[in-house]
Amino acid sequence: MKLIIAIVKDEDNDTISKALTDLDFRVTFIASTGGFLRSGRSTLLIGVEDEQVETALQVIRENCKKPSEEKEKRATIFVLKVDQFTQL
Repeated sequence: MKLIIAIVKDEDNDTISKALTDLDFRVTFIASTGGFLRSGRSTLLIGVEDEQVETALQVIRENCKKPSEEKEKRATIFVLKVDQFTQL
C-alpha cells in the first residue's frame, strides 16, 4: 500500500478530488499555505494499493491547471510506502 501526498493549488483541489473520488479513490483534504506570497494550497492524502499509484498520479496530472508563471509548479507529490493501515 502507498500514501500519496499531493500539495496542489486551492483552485485545483475540487477538480482533482472529484476526479479521484469518481474513480473510487478516497481523498482526505487538509487546507495549507505556502509558496510565493503564502498562496493558498491544499494537501490531499490518498491511500492506494501499489498497482493504483500510476492511475492516481495521472488523474492528478490531468486535473492541474497550467501555472500562470513559468517558475510556478502545478503540484508537489510524495509517494510513501505504508507498512501498516488501520481503520477504527
